[in-house]
Amino acid sequence: MAIRKILNEKDSSLQTVCRPVTDFNERLWQLLDDMADTLHKADGVGLAAPQVGVLRRLFIMDLGDGVIEAINPELIDPQGVQEGTEGCLSCPGEWGITRRPMTVTLKAQDRNGKEFTLTGTELLARCICHENDHLDGILFKKHVIRMLEPDEI
Repeated sequence: MAIRKILNEKDSSLQTVCRPVTDFNERLWQLLDDMADTLHKADGVGLAAPQVGVLRRLFIMDLGDGVIEAINPELIDPQGVQEGTEGCLSCPGEWGITRRPMTVTLKAQDRNGKEFTLTGTELLARCICHENDHLDGILFKKHVIRMLEPDEI
């Protein structure tokens, strides 16, 4: 396993719509393992493949209960509204208040291609939406109501 470089928001590949994952093999598993190591080293809660230079539809999250891997994700049934603080490993030191669904269901595949669903609320819903946006070339700043000043962080 390896730590991969996290791309900065100025990298144009972060504005690219990613392609679906079609091969569920050792190369994918290595990428997922590397992303988990990278996420933990960066002390983040989510990381999408384009943030490490791989333009495929997958992301990982770890909100403290272990890594969740989402491959070829789809968001279904968003409900409600929440506002909360959000940042991004590709935008270091920048934080903003965003508006996201309060609850969202994630439909995705695991590392072996098996489909699963996961319903998230509050922080998990926000993380799912944030990471899924990366797969469509969208950074969290598009959803920011107000950027936070350094003394507010």
